[in-house]
Amino acid sequence: MGGNRARPRSGPQEADRGSAVVEYVMVAGLVAVIFAATLQLALALHVRNTLIDAAAAGARYGTLADRSPEDGVERTRRIVSGALGPRYAQDVAATSVTVGELRTLEVTVVAPLPVVALFGPPDSLEVRGHAVLGD
Repeated sequence: MGGNRARPRSGPQEADRGSAVVEYVMVAGLVAVIFAATLQLALALHVRNTLIDAAAAGARYGTLADRSPEDGVERTRRIVSGALGPRYAQDVAATSVTVGELRTLEVTVVAPLPVVALFGPPDSLEVRGHAVLGD
């Protein structure tokens, strides 16, 4: 009597052995890339919205009776520096423009668009905020 030796499997199940691990790694890698891209898009939108809000707040501040457009620029710089860092507040300007029939103060912020974390090409994102000038 010979012993009961297990015969090696050689069917279709044997050919698939170990493929679950490989499939898991590929799917997990794809999910990680999609998750990182979604986070980066959310960060870029956050930066853009923060810059727009800061420009609008600076424009409103610069149109107050006891303030000047330069005060609006400084206010915008302080808001942007506090929220995003001084690198994003380097290029802020204010000009008087006419929108329709109204004279407005326009505050423009030019900043980097974050592509990888908060790093990106400089001067690639430009936003504007407006407020009506009182005469």
